[in-house]
Amino acid sequence: MTSKAAVLDPKARTFSVAPMMDWTDKHCRFFHRQLSRHALLFTEMVTSAALIRGGADWLLNYNDDVEHPIAAQLGGSDPTELAAATALCTTFNYDEINLNIGCPSDRVQSGKFGACLMAEPELVADCVRAMRDATDKPVTVKCRIGIDDQDSETDLRIFVDHMLGAKVDALYVHARKAWLKGLSPKENREVPPLDYDRVYRLKNHVGDLPLMINGGIETLEACHQHLQHVDGVMLGRAAYYNPGLLRGVDALFYGDDVPGISLESLCEVMMNYAEIQMTNGARLNQIVRHMLGLGFGKPGARRYRQLLTVEAVKPGASPALISQAFDILIEGLALAKAS
Repeated sequence: MTSKAAVLDPKARTFSVAPMMDWTDKHCRFFHRQLSRHALLFTEMVTSAALIRGGADWLLNYNDDVEHPIAAQLGGSDPTELAAATALCTTFNYDEINLNIGCPSDRVQSGKFGACLMAEPELVADCVRAMRDATDKPVTVKCRIGIDDQDSETDLRIFVDHMLGAKVDALYVHARKAWLKGLSPKENREVPPLDYDRVYRLKNHVGDLPLMINGGIETLEACHQHLQHVDGVMLGRAAYYNPGLLRGVDALFYGDDVPGISLESLCEVMMNYAEIQMTNGARLNQIVRHMLGLGFGKPGARRYRQLLTVEAVKPGASPALISQAFDILIEGLALAKAS
C-alpha cells in the first residue's frame, strides 16, 4: 500500500494532547473529547512488538465513535515490525500513526526505541518508509531537539533531513534535549532548559512540512504565542492536571463558537460512560482518576478530589459517585458567583 489518501484534517494538529504513558488511555481520551471536539488526541505509546504478538485487540481498542481525531503512537525500531503494527493501527481506523523518538526512559532505551534512536537517523528513516508503505494514513514522528552530546543544531537538522527524505507527514518536536544517561525521565522534564527558538528555526528549515512544538507549555495564551512560529502546539501534563483549559481550545484555535460543555452535562455524560464501561469490566477508579484535575482552581476542589480518590476504590462504588463529586464543584462555583 503506497498511496497517501490521508483523511486527517491538518488543522487538527493545531492543538493536541500529548501521548503520556499510564495516563492517556481510552477513558482519559473520552473525557478529554467531551471538553474539546477538535483537539487531536493520542494513545499512550504502544510497542510494535506487543501489537504483532497478539495484543492489538486490547491495546488498540478505543471509543471509535467518539475519540476522533485520534493518533496511535508506536514505539519500536524494527522496520518490518513497525510496518505490521502500522497496518494494525490502520485496521483500527486511527487517523494518524506516530513514531516515538522522544521518550528517554531506561526501559524504553533497553528496548531500542524512543529518544535513543535520534542517534540513528538512517534507521528511523527506514522505519518511517516501512510504516508509510503499510498505510494510507499520515505517518509522523515525535522527537527531541537532541540527545546527550549530540545536541547541536546541525545534528538536529541531519536527523530531520532524514525524516524529510523518508517523506514523513509531520513532526512533533519536544523543545528540550533528552539526557539518556544520568537523569531520570522526571528530572529530564526540568533539565536541560527548553529551547523554543531552536524549534522555530527548525520550522523555517522544513518549510511546508507541518511542525508542532511540545514541552513546558502550560497555558492557551502561551499556545497562541507559539502558533506565530509553528503549525501546532502539543500540551501534556498541563492538559492532564488542568483539563478545564481544554474547554477554550475549540473557540480559540478552531473558530468553533459552539459553547463548551457545562459541568452539569459533563457529569451526565461521564456517569453514563462509567455505567457502560463498568458493565464491560472497568472499575470506577480507572475512569474517574483522569477527572481529578477538573477541580483545578475551583472552589471545593480538594473535597472533589478526595471523594473521587478515596471513595471510588471502595467495593460497590457506583457512577453515582461522579454526581456527588460534581455537585461539590457546581455548588462551590454558584456560591463564589453569588458572593
